Amino acid sequence: MFEGLDIGIQTAFTPFNILMVAVGCFTGTFIGMLPGLGPATAVALMIPMSYSLDPAAALILMAGVYYGAAFGGSTASILINAPGCSSSAVTTFDGYPMAQQGRAGKALAVAAWASFIGGTLSAFALLIAAPLLSQVALNFQSPDYFVMMVMGLTAVAALSAQGQVLRGYAMAVVGMMLATVGTDGTSGVPRLTFGQLDLIDGFSFLLIAMATYALAEMVLVILEGRLNPGDHVRATEMRELMLSRDEVRDVAPVIGRHSILGFLVGVLPGAGATVASFFSYALEKKITGDSARPAFGEGNVRGVAAPECANNAASTGSFVPLLTLGIPGSGTTAIMLGALIAHGLQPGPRLYVDHPDVFWSVIVSMFLGNLMLLCINLPMIPWLARLLRIPQPVLMPVVMLFCLLGVYLVSFDAMDIVIMVIITLVAILLRWLDFPLAPLLLGFILGGYLEDNLQRTMILYDGGLSFLWERSACLVMLLFTVALLLWPLISRVRGAVPAER
Repeated sequence: MFEGLDIGIQTAFTPFNILMVAVGCFTGTFIGMLPGLGPATAVALMIPMSYSLDPAAALILMAGVYYGAAFGGSTASILINAPGCSSSAVTTFDGYPMAQQGRAGKALAVAAWASFIGGTLSAFALLIAAPLLSQVALNFQSPDYFVMMVMGLTAVAALSAQGQVLRGYAMAVVGMMLATVGTDGTSGVPRLTFGQLDLIDGFSFLLIAMATYALAEMVLVILEGRLNPGDHVRATEMRELMLSRDEVRDVAPVIGRHSILGFLVGVLPGAGATVASFFSYALEKKITGDSARPAFGEGNVRGVAAPECANNAASTGSFVPLLTLGIPGSGTTAIMLGALIAHGLQPGPRLYVDHPDVFWSVIVSMFLGNLMLLCINLPMIPWLARLLRIPQPVLMPVVMLFCLLGVYLVSFDAMDIVIMVIITLVAILLRWLDFPLAPLLLGFILGGYLEDNLQRTMILYDGGLSFLWERSACLVMLLFTVALLLWPLISRVRGAVPAER
C-alpha cells in the first residue's frame, strides 16, 4: 500500500494534475448548485475534455467534478428548497427551514464542514480498505439487496411526523407505485404506460424530487402570500460561520457515524449517495428521538449534517466497486466507467496492478480535492446567503425556470415538463391534506431497487423464501427490520404500563 501511495502522490501532485483537481472541484461545485443538473450531468459534460488527457488526469478531473457536485448540491437545497442533485433532496428537510429562520449561513457552513469531513474520512477508508471492501461488495447478492431495501423502507416512520406514520407508509406505497411505471427491467414489457412512448423509461427521481419540493414550494409561497425569507435576513459575516463549542459537540458524533454509514452504502454497487442520505437522515432521527430541539424537519442542524456527510462519503465509497471490480457503484460512476474504457483501461481487480498510477492518484487527489472544496465554498457562503434577499417577484420565476430547465435537459422531452406540473399540483394537494412527502421519495428511490432484486432472487430460489434464513446477511437484516417495526409498539406498551413501586 505504501509503495502505491508513493506512486499516487508523485502522480497526483504534478502541477497539471493539481490544476485538474481545481478545475474539477470548481466546475462540479458550480453545476451542483444549479437545481436539477447534478453530478451525472457534470461528469458527462467533462467527457469530451477528458479525451485529450492522459488516463490519470482524466479520472482525477472527473472525480473532482463528481464529489464537487455532491459538495455543492446542498446550496440550492438550503437556500431555495430546490435540490441541486438527487442526493441533496434530504438536505431540504432541515436546511430550508434553517434558511427561513435566518440561519442560512449556519446551515451552509454545517453542510460544508460535514461534506469535507465525510469526504476526507471516506477517502482514508478507501485508501486502507479498498481491496477488502471489494470482496464484501462482491459477496453481497440480490437477496441481500432486497432485504436491505425492505429494511430501508422502515425508515418511513422516521421520515413522518408524530401521528403520521400510517400516512407515511401510504405515501411510500405511492412512491413505489410510481417506480413501477415504465419498462420492466427483467421481462422488457412496458407497464402502466397507457400507450405513451414518453413513459417507456418511467419517471426520473430528479423529476419527482423537483416537483414535490422545489416547484410545489414555490407555488405554495405564491398562493399563500408568505413573506420572502430574505425580509428577515441580514448580511452574513464570516465570523457567524464559526460553529460554537456546543454545536461542534452536537454534530461531531453525527459526522463520525454517518461518514462510516455513507461510505459502506456507497461501496455497495447500485446503492449510491441518494440511498445513503435517506438512510442517514432516518437513522439520525431514530437515534435522537423526540428529544431533538428544534425537531427534525423544523431546522435541526443534525438534519443537515447527517445527509450531507453521508452523501459525500457515499460518493467516495462508490469508487471501491468501480476501481476494484469494474462495477459502477452509482449512475455517475457508470459514466466514468465508460470514459475509462474509452481511454483503453479496464477497471477491475487488475487495475491497481497494471495501472497503479491511475488507481492511487485518484485516491490521493481526493484529499486535495476535499480541501479545495472547503476553501472554495466557505468564503462564498456570505454571498450565497444573499440569494434570500432577492425579492420574490424576481427569485420565484428564476427558480421555476431552473427547475423546469434542469428536468428538461436530462431527457430533452417536453412531456416531462407536463408530468412535472401534474405531480406538482398533486403534491400541493397532499401538503394541504397534511400528507408527508419525504416517504414518497423514499418509496420511489427504493422501489425500483427492491423490485429488481426481488425478481432476481425469485429466479435464483425458484420462487421460494428460503433465502431469508439461509443467508446470514439476510437473516440479520430481517431481524433488525422486525425490531425497528416493533419498537414503536413496544415503547408505547411500556409507556402505558405503570412502573411498579
